[in-house]
Amino acid sequence: MNISYNWLKDYLQFELNPEQVSAALTSIGLETGSIEEVQSIKGGLEGLVVGHVLTCVNHPNSDHLHVTTVDLGNGEPVQIVCGAANVAAGQKVIVATVGTTLYDGDQSFQIKKSKIRGEESFGMICAEDEIGIGTSHEGIIELPLDAPVGMPAKEYYNIKSDYILEVDITPNRVDAASHFGVARDLAAYLKQHVGKADLVKPSVDAFSIDKKDGAATVCVENSEACPRYSGVTIQGVKINESPEWLKNKLESIGLRSINNVVDITNYILHETGHPLHAFDLGKIHSKKVIVKTVEPGTKFTTLDGVEHTLNERDLMICNENEPMCLAGVFGGLDSGVTDSTKDVFLESAYFNPTWIRKAARRHGLNTDSSFRFERGADPNNTMYVLKRAALLIKEIAGGEIVGEPVDIYPTPIEKAEVSLTYNKINTLVGNDIAVEDVKNILSSLEMEIVSENAEGLVIKIPTYRVDVYRDVDVIEDILRIYGYNNIDFSENVKSNLSYKTATDESNQLQNLISEQLVGAGFNEILNNSLTAEAFYSDLTTYPAANCVRLINPLSNDLNVMRQTLLFGGLQSVARNVNHRAADLRFFEFGNCQYFNAEKHNGEKVLSGYSEEAKLALWLTGNKVSGSWAHQDEKSSVFVLKAAVENIFTRLGIDLKKLKQTQFNSDIYAVGLDIALQNGKSIATLGILSHKILAKFDIEQDVFFAEINWNIAVKEAQKSTITYSEISKFPPVKRDLALLLDQNILFSDIEKVAFDTDRKLLKEVYLFDVYEGKNLPAGKKSYAASFILQDETKTLNDKQIDNFMSRLIKNLETKLGATLR
Repeated sequence: MNISYNWLKDYLQFELNPEQVSAALTSIGLETGSIEEVQSIKGGLEGLVVGHVLTCVNHPNSDHLHVTTVDLGNGEPVQIVCGAANVAAGQKVIVATVGTTLYDGDQSFQIKKSKIRGEESFGMICAEDEIGIGTSHEGIIELPLDAPVGMPAKEYYNIKSDYILEVDITPNRVDAASHFGVARDLAAYLKQHVGKADLVKPSVDAFSIDKKDGAATVCVENSEACPRYSGVTIQGVKINESPEWLKNKLESIGLRSINNVVDITNYILHETGHPLHAFDLGKIHSKKVIVKTVEPGTKFTTLDGVEHTLNERDLMICNENEPMCLAGVFGGLDSGVTDSTKDVFLESAYFNPTWIRKAARRHGLNTDSSFRFERGADPNNTMYVLKRAALLIKEIAGGEIVGEPVDIYPTPIEKAEVSLTYNKINTLVGNDIAVEDVKNILSSLEMEIVSENAEGLVIKIPTYRVDVYRDVDVIEDILRIYGYNNIDFSENVKSNLSYKTATDESNQLQNLISEQLVGAGFNEILNNSLTAEAFYSDLTTYPAANCVRLINPLSNDLNVMRQTLLFGGLQSVARNVNHRAADLRFFEFGNCQYFNAEKHNGEKVLSGYSEEAKLALWLTGNKVSGSWAHQDEKSSVFVLKAAVENIFTRLGIDLKKLKQTQFNSDIYAVGLDIALQNGKSIATLGILSHKILAKFDIEQDVFFAEINWNIAVKEAQKSTITYSEISKFPPVKRDLALLLDQNILFSDIEKVAFDTDRKLLKEVYLFDVYEGKNLPAGKKSYAASFILQDETKTLNDKQIDNFMSRLIKNLETKLGATLR
């Protein structure tokens, strides 16, 4: 938000320069990003002075030029050649001295010593338009004869530079979204750190009613959306250009002048932070203003010419026939003040922040008014602001105030009361702040002390401080004014024992696995946790009914929380493939959310909702591509499975204790479920179905795995690292070629083998799979190696043969295997 340094001084006199003001505001929580110098006249009239024309004669080589001598008040007069018809001896004029830069729009030129038709010229006698104080070019400026010679033109015309402070207003500090609001905080700072600061609020005591009859009437039909509505009628205004001071105020903060009445409403907005709206009274049918909602589907055209379709939750300011304004957001096309306006109805209201925020989002509008109303305006400031604006309109645009001001406020909003103890202040701050300092700070923040005792205070919070309603909020305010830099740090270091929480452990393991995956060629991605409900339509694995829906989504593409990381990753895959990057390895850590209607209890808001942390991997394209040392090789689901097993191994999860089950679903064409011994699934992986890929226009195979990170971390925490010496005795390898049914998995062979003898059997691996000719229908051939080793002695043939015979028998009885 732009804050004018000079404008602040209208309410608070201080000696701080702009840089010091910036530092002070930043120290009390109103961070200032930049300071920019602005000038009402470009260049600030630097280098221009008042001169006295001593002589003026015709140029010997021209029929329209004159040669003058001009006293600039700094010694010897200078010669200046001038072409103006009205130049004459004895005049007081404005002179641009040698070296001065003059501006013409975006163009600039520098005054130099020159010869004009043989005569030297040491400057330029200026016209109004040449220095930016007017538009006339009929001749040079003729000043009064008492104008002091040598006086800088910027002093003569009272040209002052201003400085614009870019103040970053946090969402909770809407009370500082105005010049008076910032001045109020700055005054509190000065009272604490300088000792004196007189904050001056413009008076509205001069407000009076000129005529009793002729005012508009108001009816508020929806007091929930509009708790307070104030208004006043002003007749006989003259719409015109704003005076220079008002235009300069607005232009300094980047606002364009429109007309005097509209400019006043904008000025008051940036002065007080309270939005106003001016209606043309002639366009209010029957002079009756009605605050209400309208029929859904009603069309309404805003001031920018855009047509909007209203719904039943849009609060409108209407006349008897039609809506005139989207309350607190944007005015209508046919109700605002124009050059032909004679009478004005001025609105100053307090609208429910939730209603305004939702209406603004629904219609894609973001205005200065909605910015303030949706964060919370001051409900008890509407009448002051109304009177302030009415007085300015009378002063600048003329007119008469007719009828009593309207003020509909059925349920006044009271100031919040907060109990505060000195002990809690000192405990949270970490310093002992004197009781008098606490009281002075509270007073400077306009917090009223209702009662006090030795332990603390009871205070009332101003209604403009919508963010303060707890004792800790008040303590934060005390601390920011007291000064964070004033907190003393003891020379003694106080420390406590630290320990790892479950979150710390999870984060540490997450970093560990991330490094492992990056080392294996994966890239980490991060997708939006909001996604489209359309992805879940017609799915049974992730039913749309289990989606956590947003009440007020920004769009249909972001209307639910994700149940799986799958779809965000597929969007990333599709984007990269479309940009000719088809060989991809992605992984992502993220949370997924679920809703279970059966577990939902209306009395407990969060019942039925759950969240799980997941780790997902995507693999597609070639494993090896474009290598001189290796032929191109496509990625496969087995590469993905190896990555998943490496993750489990790195976490210390024993692969032998995991159960693998093959399945297919509406997500996987072929999938593998990996579960713990208790049957709880820890991961799924497989080849994604073409139906899923078609939703993203992906034509190549994509392999996907999703690990339940919460379960994985719990299993990892159970594992213990043990040490054992490398065996001194050699291992023995035996191979078997087995004929099996098509539905038998290698993991089934592993399980049977280890169940046969876990002490001697160290490893089982598959080295060949055959399906095709010379095999019975429905059969396949596995060739596997079995590694045996005794830690205490060398194995003999009898032990080896005993194990192999038992293994073959178990494979035959449990899996129906036969040796080839």
